[in-house]
Amino acid sequence: MTAEALPAPRAAARPLSRIFAGAAGPVAVVVLALLAVWYVAAVLANWSLVAEAFARGGIPATFGDVLAGTLGGERPVLPAPHQILAELWKTVVDTPVTSRRSLVLHGWVTLSSTLLGFAIGALTGIVLAVAIVHLRMLEKSLMPWIISSQTVPILAIAPIIIVVLGSIGIRGVLPKSIISAYLCFFPVTIGMVKGLTSPDVLQRDLMRTYSASVADTLWKLRLPASVPYLFASLKVAVAISLVGAIVAELPTGAQAGLGARLLAGSYYGQTIQIWAALFAAAILAAALVAVVGMVERLVLRAMGARR
Repeated sequence: MTAEALPAPRAAARPLSRIFAGAAGPVAVVVLALLAVWYVAAVLANWSLVAEAFARGGIPATFGDVLAGTLGGERPVLPAPHQILAELWKTVVDTPVTSRRSLVLHGWVTLSSTLLGFAIGALTGIVLAVAIVHLRMLEKSLMPWIISSQTVPILAIAPIIIVVLGSIGIRGVLPKSIISAYLCFFPVTIGMVKGLTSPDVLQRDLMRTYSASVADTLWKLRLPASVPYLFASLKVAVAISLVGAIVAELPTGAQAGLGARLLAGSYYGQTIQIWAALFAAAILAAALVAVVGMVERLVLRAMGARR
């Protein structure tokens, strides 16, 4: 072996070390591990069901036949990842958007309720936070109620809100948006209270030496200091708002929306449809959080922050 050939293995290992030095390598390893565990769980969960089906039909089945059945059944107990991907492709790409089977249509219905509820909840949370910070009485009287409001299960509140608003003629997107707002105003309120009170005593005293009014202190000191807290809470709120919109669709018997898709799948035992709707909701939530993060970067850059 010559001396020139010795460094070759090190050079070959460098690209692999570069991959695992960043985030892509570890994330890929975790995803592959989860997929492997998922396939094993799908085989174990579906094995008895498939074996019993072969036995009832009087069909002799080998190990390979049962294994293939566990990963390709029409109504499995636990669908395999490739079955969910195939269902997503069929309902997103192959199905027309106007069809009742299109996840794009159902996702848009849920998204419209989510965005309206997010806007209402975020605005309510910001207004409440400003009031709590400036009125000491509200901090002691209102804050405990805000916290305790989140201890009530949303599944118990959603039918009440739907029925009450429906009795006065309010139907459609607004009732579902109110349920979303009910969930998402809380993190915004807490985050903004923390952000508005984040300036220290010296900074507030400096504003007083400049004879700054309460409004000036709010706009020039408190609000700029609260921006990182605001966007951190908005990321949580937008994801919770989507959950609220889906939950609001469950007791109403809605004909469209991801919640309606989940209900239809549970009624007819279509587990693959249920999992596809869940994945669509997760993808939609991730996209919404990413949009809020992008807006955060733009706002912080406009404010002169270095990131």
